[in-house]
Amino acid sequence: MTIELFNPLLLTSLTPFLGVIILYFIPSANIYLCRLVVLYISCLTFIWSLFIWIGFDSNTSLFQFTYTANWLKGWNIYYTIGIDGISLFFILLTTFLTIICILISWNSIQILVKEYLACFLVLEFCLIQVFSVLDLLFFYIFFESVLIPMFLIIGIWGSRSRKIRAAYQLFLYTLIGSLLMLLGLICVYFQTGTTDIQLLWQIQFSDFRQLVLWLAFFAGFAVKIPMIPFHIWLPEAHAEAPTAGSVILAGILLKIGGFGFLRFSLPLFPSASIFFTPFIFSLSLIAVIYASLTTLRQVDLKKIIAYSSVSHMGFVTIGIFSLTLQGIEGSLLLMISHGLVSSALFLCIGILYDRHKTRIIKYYNGLIQVMPIFGIFFLFFSFANLGFPGTSSFVGEFLVLFGAFQSSVFVTILASLGMILGAAYSIWLFNRIIFGALKIKYFSIFQDISRREFWILFPLVLLILWLGLHPNSLLDELHFSTINLIEHLKI
Repeated sequence: MTIELFNPLLLTSLTPFLGVIILYFIPSANIYLCRLVVLYISCLTFIWSLFIWIGFDSNTSLFQFTYTANWLKGWNIYYTIGIDGISLFFILLTTFLTIICILISWNSIQILVKEYLACFLVLEFCLIQVFSVLDLLFFYIFFESVLIPMFLIIGIWGSRSRKIRAAYQLFLYTLIGSLLMLLGLICVYFQTGTTDIQLLWQIQFSDFRQLVLWLAFFAGFAVKIPMIPFHIWLPEAHAEAPTAGSVILAGILLKIGGFGFLRFSLPLFPSASIFFTPFIFSLSLIAVIYASLTTLRQVDLKKIIAYSSVSHMGFVTIGIFSLTLQGIEGSLLLMISHGLVSSALFLCIGILYDRHKTRIIKYYNGLIQVMPIFGIFFLFFSFANLGFPGTSSFVGEFLVLFGAFQSSVFVTILASLGMILGAAYSIWLFNRIIFGALKIKYFSIFQDISRREFWILFPLVLLILWLGLHPNSLLDELHFSTINLIEHLKI
């Protein structure tokens, strides 16, 4: 029991929850202390997650740092956590971006600050559980629990008048999709008598039941990604959310759907995954091309990045359902990369919004003249978004296309159009904001990024470059887990 208490995964999981308890006893009037305590708690959680990576054995596909607690022993349901190479970097990304969210909200959130910070700690706790829990029932519980703090963050601290509508769209769209997944979960339990995914991986479902269950799980995961036509809630949620809400939404929440496909749909229902691959390819190609073209028509800066996220996640699902080693590893790398790049772009837009209180693109022009440091950062993140060589996105997209080519040349050619369109909207956005004549008639005061904002953006630059120039630091850790996943597909 002593060893289990010093399990870094268990400590990473529990630290945000303990932070909520500590925060409860701090007076709401002492805003500075609340912020400081939550920042320290977030940093401590990130440090524990680094210990997970340090102690992680990349030469095995087995789950590591496991911990099991009896919950409903008579029903054969246990709370079990553990990680493999697939979930390792999602936990690191979650703990890292939580720190970024706390720092970027340091001055912008002035009402109900204690409650706002508590929502982020609860959200971090639920997300860590989603990526580490090894029981299907507990996965569903935390999968849905993520909605509650996100609903509150958008609905209470959103930036515009439509925030309540956006919060309800997020909640209802994802909840309805997940209810079908719940029916599938109940069906799995009554057939097998267990919800432990390590046991479920060894069970062979009939072909017809695989098709039905795959569709039930697909409904829950496709809304979270989101795949077209389940994407309607995303641009609205991004446009109304505070900057930190958009960062955690784009950086982490969109990845839960892709993670669900990898953890559950592919290994549990291999025949159905192969059967529905053309269907997924079709939806993904529509997402890549349609979302890219829609991005070019947007006038709201946040909606531009939101629709580009739909396009990038289309690449991710193509890689996952290429069912090849390169495609799946590329999709994982692309999800981590997108979590960094899209978060950075939302941070940049948040910096502009904090200064000028608008996100309509026509009001911005020629910012390089008055915000040169901001312009350099925005240039780098825009090139990373289009998949420029040397950045993390390039490696991920290259591996996805390499894997997709082994499955379908036609799909690869059409997906490549997404890279061209991605370059089009990224360069178009950068050109509109940074170059041209400065529109002094709209804004009279300009301020470049502060020291705090610089040190928020700079680590993201280093991480994007690091993954772009040395992708093996990530790929080596998830290689055996990916091979193990593909072995489940050989039926």
